[in-house]
Amino acid sequence: MSSHLRVTVPLAGRSYDVLVGNGVVRELAGVLPAGVRRVVIVTQAGNPMTPLADPGVPFEVLEIPDGEQTKSLSTVEDLCRSFVRFGMTRSDCVIGVGGGLVTDVAGFAASVFHRGIAVVHVATSLLAMVDAAIGGKTGVNLPEGKNLVGAFWQPSAVLCDLDALTTLPPRETRCGMGEMAKYHFLTGDDLLGLPLAERIARCAAIKAEVVGADERESGRRAILNYGHTLAHALETATAHQLAHGEAVAIGLAYAARVAHELGRIDSDRVREHDRVIVDAYGLDNALPAGLDHDELVDLMGRDKKVVNGLTFVLDGANGVETVAEVPADAVRRALTRMPVADGRARISP
Repeated sequence: MSSHLRVTVPLAGRSYDVLVGNGVVRELAGVLPAGVRRVVIVTQAGNPMTPLADPGVPFEVLEIPDGEQTKSLSTVEDLCRSFVRFGMTRSDCVIGVGGGLVTDVAGFAASVFHRGIAVVHVATSLLAMVDAAIGGKTGVNLPEGKNLVGAFWQPSAVLCDLDALTTLPPRETRCGMGEMAKYHFLTGDDLLGLPLAERIARCAAIKAEVVGADERESGRRAILNYGHTLAHALETATAHQLAHGEAVAIGLAYAARVAHELGRIDSDRVREHDRVIVDAYGLDNALPAGLDHDELVDLMGRDKKVVNGLTFVLDGANGVETVAEVPADAVRRALTRMPVADGRARISP
């Protein structure tokens, strides 16, 4: 295991490790909590890591469908009923093998079954490795919005096997880059200048430090939602035709424009957001054509981090921070200043 990078998520009495490297899935049996007698592996059809995930105890594999519609309470119910049929007890463990959708659903099912059983994640997408599988936020969607039902339930370990990335479709890679761009703005680090394993470990370390200081998002952890207020609204408004990381990239560009409307940053900083998103990370910063701005504002108002009125995570002189009671007119003006994917000219601030 010496070739693997290790990041510890520091939680009092419940700290756990994130292991990053090629072949790290082979460490699975060694990271299970003591006393586990049986395991359910939650995954999706065709995941090449699933056959390699050997927990060393009797196990059953449950496959859930692809697509954001799978992130639902009905899926969680189906999983929990399967746990019962397999004889799972409070001393057993769920293993999520997959991307962010799998880790969100498997983690939430583990959090509510018998009021909480252990979960370990084998992250197989870039997005899951740098963000979704780490930190214990689990959840599913409602028709009214993204991730509105969930729980904080920390895994016992997270394994990020780089071998999984060799078969990752280009769009899935872009999704991970969207979350990685977020960390660029949180820290200013040149993540793209690092080798892949170090880049993933650095993102994990950034998240681990924030989560360790604010596990349940009562304060600083909210900065990890940078770009997510519009992103979640876009995912809902487009019926998830936009993938999460793609929506986050657009959300980052939008958050910069909201911050500019409020006088928190200047035009150069807005342009720097566009440069990093488009030029450095190869992502799109343009709104899909034809979206109703009123609908987007309404969806942003339902965001789960709302405190008083419209709430955003915004850049500023003190760095990225949560800003409550953002005026609706500033939110709407920022939408009009976004580039649009149908080719209309960018409106610069």
